[in-house]
Amino acid sequence: MAWIDTHCHFDAPEFGSVDEADTVRHAARQAGVAHCVIPAVEVANWDAVRALAQRWCDSYCLGIHPLYVPRASEADLQALAAQLRQHGDDPRLVAVGEIGLDFFVPALCTAVMRYKQEIFYRAQLQLAADAGLPVVLHVRRSADRLLKFLRETRPAGGWTGIAHAFNGSLVQAHAFIDLGFKLGFGGALTFERALQLRHLAQTLPLDALVLETDAPDIPPHWLYTTAQARQDGAPQGRNTPAEIPRIAQVLAHLRGMELADLRAAVWRNAQTALPKLAALL
Repeated sequence: MAWIDTHCHFDAPEFGSVDEADTVRHAARQAGVAHCVIPAVEVANWDAVRALAQRWCDSYCLGIHPLYVPRASEADLQALAAQLRQHGDDPRLVAVGEIGLDFFVPALCTAVMRYKQEIFYRAQLQLAADAGLPVVLHVRRSADRLLKFLRETRPAGGWTGIAHAFNGSLVQAHAFIDLGFKLGFGGALTFERALQLRHLAQTLPLDALVLETDAPDIPPHWLYTTAQARQDGAPQGRNTPAEIPRIAQVLAHLRGMELADLRAAVWRNAQTALPKLAALL
């Protein structure tokens, strides 16, 4: 049974050397994860995500993450435009991302940084529209502003893409769906206390969902170690794409459906969100 992890930061330092990352990717493949989408976060990692995608026959995205906007410049946007032109025919370049807005981190919530984030977000939306590519969105306490600019820059053919790690309201969820987006669900839904998120996972249309890990971030509950336990010396379990099948089991249980039916649905949904995947799978 094959799965797609639609969001994994395989270039993160937690995965160590390329050889160590090879081992992690092989383990995920053995677990049934046939494909991983590797998003970028800033100019400095664009070459790395491209190389990893080519190394493992996976796919990648290019973009400037809102957490990296404080140190980004207009030259970075120009570099992104050039990269999208240069690699536009690369079948493994499937989206512009990870882009978006983050109004959770205090340092990003000042008026100056909110404004700079919005400048970079709008510019990258326009670059994606011009390139005919989907977008992979970072959505953290920012759904309404993200939606506003999506509506303002909507290309003639409409948007496709993924609202990654979605944790907004039901109304916001349907607004993203109505604009053509799929919603990414991962380890967070495995926590029983995540009542609103689990309700969304249960009740949203099946054709709106894709699975992701955001590895090495957002570990599922069976890998999570509390801050106190970490302080006492307990290691944090490392999240990897190999967790996708078990996360899927939780989602299938929440929805009261067969795992095989869920797999078939999210496999289709990922290709709808990121159309260039179809030729790679």
